Amino acid sequence: MELVNVWFILIAILWTGYFILEGFDFGVGVLLPVLGRDDTRRRVLINTIGPVWDGNEVWVIVAGGATFAAFPEWYATLFSGFYIPLLLILIALIIRGVAFEYRGKRPEASWKRRWDACIIAGSLVPAFLWGVAFANITKGVPIDAAGEYVGGLWNLLNPYALLGGLTTLALFTLHGAVFIGLKTAGDVRADARKFALRFGLVATVLAAAFLVWTGLLHKSGPSIAISIVAALALIGGLLATKVGRDGWAFAGTAAAIGLAVIALFVALFPDVMPSSLDPAYSLNVDNASSTPYTLKIMTIVAAVFTPLVLLYQGWTYWVFRKRISTASIPKG
Repeated sequence: MELVNVWFILIAILWTGYFILEGFDFGVGVLLPVLGRDDTRRRVLINTIGPVWDGNEVWVIVAGGATFAAFPEWYATLFSGFYIPLLLILIALIIRGVAFEYRGKRPEASWKRRWDACIIAGSLVPAFLWGVAFANITKGVPIDAAGEYVGGLWNLLNPYALLGGLTTLALFTLHGAVFIGLKTAGDVRADARKFALRFGLVATVLAAAFLVWTGLLHKSGPSIAISIVAALALIGGLLATKVGRDGWAFAGTAAAIGLAVIALFVALFPDVMPSSLDPAYSLNVDNASSTPYTLKIMTIVAAVFTPLVLLYQGWTYWVFRKRISTASIPKG
């Protein structure tokens, strides 16, 4: 297999891992006002992701860096054309990270409410905008013969992209509710499971509509097949939630999100950014890639360090695997 194809696959894996892991982070943040009816419950919700949220964000940094190094033309066009949405995502992630650190620094309720609002906004905005961004990448955007994005902001806010944003927001919210059910005990767990079952229909309908639309756009048999498996995984996750099998429920929603992302990359290949002006102007794995020598060095580095990073992050999840409840939160 050529190295350009290897790195396309690796970048797809990085984004898949990011959406699965950061997806439940975003979901927990979005659900803060829904399941966190008092400060103790909100602290429980935040503590479920406290040890892992920053590690989960590493995936997007690595994905961006890998894109820059392996496909510089893709990176340049993507970040210039999608400048405003990506800037909003970055600002939201910064505000969210600061909020996690500063929320508990003072005891006043008003202080905590302000930082809670930052966590909610810092979770909701990226959860929506990542879907908008990837839907546009999949659908195609105005790229000219020089590989430059020649559209505006409004080109990115088309119906398909907005549906993509609502889909990721809904899936991440559901994924977060299932994660809360997996990581908590008592009333918080019960309420999270009830919410997941009620909200599951909304997420399923949105995801199905988006994946069907994607299938009609690209007519890729493998992508459609993966999308069907993703839908089955989502339904399986909801059924597992209904019978109280939290681990299987989380595996189901994680598989649904992961397979949906893979379906988008399969539909995209061999393009990395299709042009809506002329297919001949599209960026693909060949005309957007780095030199073979660069890809070779990157492959060696990735082969050495990726297993170490995965082992460390897996160890982190193992250490903080126990459930928490309101009884775990110190009073005062």
